[in-house]
Amino acid sequence: MKTKLFRFSRFLIFLAIGLGLLYLAVKDVSMEDLVAKLKMADTFWIAIALFAALIGYLSRAYRWKLLIKPLNYHPSFWNTFFALMIGYTANFAFPRIGEITRCGTLKKSDKIPMDSLLGTVIIERAIDMLVLLVVLVVIFFAKMDFFGQFLTQKVFVPIFDNIKSMLQVSVLNWIIILAVIVGAIFLIRYLNRRFSHNPVLRKLKKIYYGVISGLKTIAKMQDRWVFTFHTIIIWVMYFIMTYVLVFALPSTSVLQPIDGLFLLVIGGLGMAAPVQGGIGAFHVITTAGLLLYDIPKTDAVAYSVISHESQAFFVILLGAISFIMIFIRNRKNKLRQFKNL
Repeated sequence: MKTKLFRFSRFLIFLAIGLGLLYLAVKDVSMEDLVAKLKMADTFWIAIALFAALIGYLSRAYRWKLLIKPLNYHPSFWNTFFALMIGYTANFAFPRIGEITRCGTLKKSDKIPMDSLLGTVIIERAIDMLVLLVVLVVIFFAKMDFFGQFLTQKVFVPIFDNIKSMLQVSVLNWIIILAVIVGAIFLIRYLNRRFSHNPVLRKLKKIYYGVISGLKTIAKMQDRWVFTFHTIIIWVMYFIMTYVLVFALPSTSVLQPIDGLFLLVIGGLGMAAPVQGGIGAFHVITTAGLLLYDIPKTDAVAYSVISHESQAFFVILLGAISFIMIFIRNRKNKLRQFKNL
């Protein structure tokens, strides 16, 4: 009962944060004008964006399958895709729970250890963060005079300030930090020896080694060029689904491809925020980015709403279909196993 209450409370807290951010994005916008802008949006470009998103999801599922292959497990492509979309849908319930959900779904359908799957997901996220960083550097130097102020104030300055504050810590504090780290290492080693047969500790060690095994898959991978190809496809599709939407509104249709990359990066940062499905955070940061181009705020909010909500509804639709399909496939497998007894 307490666990359910805690989860529900956490859900409400994250949702309240997201809705609060959404309010900040739209508070100075006339709802009538916003609705009018949304009604005039060209649905053709929205359809193109959703098609690009679908290609990206399919490619991401195949790339995940390539990461799982060195573990000597071979899930079907469709089971992998269904698990991925169910995970994406779960993110609208709790932030970042999608990674665990998709691993749990594939574990149930294809009997793959959960801990090993988590290792492959960590690799995925690390590679995607690297690509996002590369794109960030490209757009920063491509239009340094334009993007410099936004990225410097919103991204680089906060990072450098944090690093500076860390370096300003006194020598005594550094000695204390080092002592705590060394003490923690010895404590972990002692507990490992003292409670080596404890079932909880054994489970944690199993998870640890499983994750490490999953992380090693990139070194064992034989299809690296195929993996690289799909990584490129994923991010090209993400760029297309971001950029083509600027043509849905007259005021944003003047933006150039490099501006689409900028929207892709800041939108990705918004979606990474710890709120359900990036709600609110995506709208705030995307609106702020478009205001740099002197786009009217109503149009900027309209673009962010079209971009986020079209993708959100599409993901939830695919997630619902995937949930039904994985349920049917699991049931068929159980019936087949029962007949073979």
